[in-house]
Amino acid sequence: MKFIRLFFSLSWPILVLLAICPAAHAVDHLRLSTTTSTENSGLLKVLLPPFEQKNRCKVDVIAVGTGKALKLGEAGDVDAVLVHARKLEDAFVASGYGINRRDVMYNDFIVIGPASDPAGVRGARTAAEALLRIRAKEAPFISRGDESGTHQKEKELWQAAGVKPAGRWYLETGQGMGEVIIMATQRQGYTLTDRGTYNTFKKGKTDLAILFQGEKGLFNPYGAIAVNPKRHPHVRHDLAMKFIDYLTGKEGQKIIAEFEVNGEPLFFVYR
Repeated sequence: MKFIRLFFSLSWPILVLLAICPAAHAVDHLRLSTTTSTENSGLLKVLLPPFEQKNRCKVDVIAVGTGKALKLGEAGDVDAVLVHARKLEDAFVASGYGINRRDVMYNDFIVIGPASDPAGVRGARTAAEALLRIRAKEAPFISRGDESGTHQKEKELWQAAGVKPAGRWYLETGQGMGEVIIMATQRQGYTLTDRGTYNTFKKGKTDLAILFQGEKGLFNPYGAIAVNPKRHPHVRHDLAMKFIDYLTGKEGQKIIAEFEVNGEPLFFVYR
């Protein structure tokens, strides 16, 4: 009997702790679909931890092209999206799949290619003309081909150029931005990329140069959208809105503005 009393006197605190610990260590999960550019740039590695610590949660990231990211939102497979294709974003909201879209940050698109520039892209006056020159020379062009924000912009530029790209010189990959830059480097070809991913890759991973930049139409804004809980009642709308408030609030905006790779900013915030 003494042994039994001793056992229970020693073990009851442990039993209480075992009962409490699962609740104490319960962690909420926010499912976020976003673009490969936010992941490839390394931004998420510094942007997410402060939010996760403050809200005792884990952000589960699915990095795909913007088109696929929005499809995940439409299906209710994520709680929020962080993407960069304004027309697709507006359609997503107008169709009732998303609510509370907010501007988060921006950079721009650029055309990169071999420093020798066999297609003469440096002499182009517009981005559409730059693509026309690539087409005229049938120089290798590597396309995302994945309905991402970058691919949407590329298609706009080909349309402006009056060209439907096809042929051995034009390769649609279905890959993320980082993979496309590597492929373009290997083939010494051209591609359209966001500046952030290029700045991340240009030291040690690619020798391609910026050959066209600065046109107003190459502006590249990123927006965050919560998945509509009326369409998908199971989504974590409360946590999604906390995340969007964080991204667009002082703390998140400061982290984005100060994030640099090789001494260069990759994204800019709205001041």
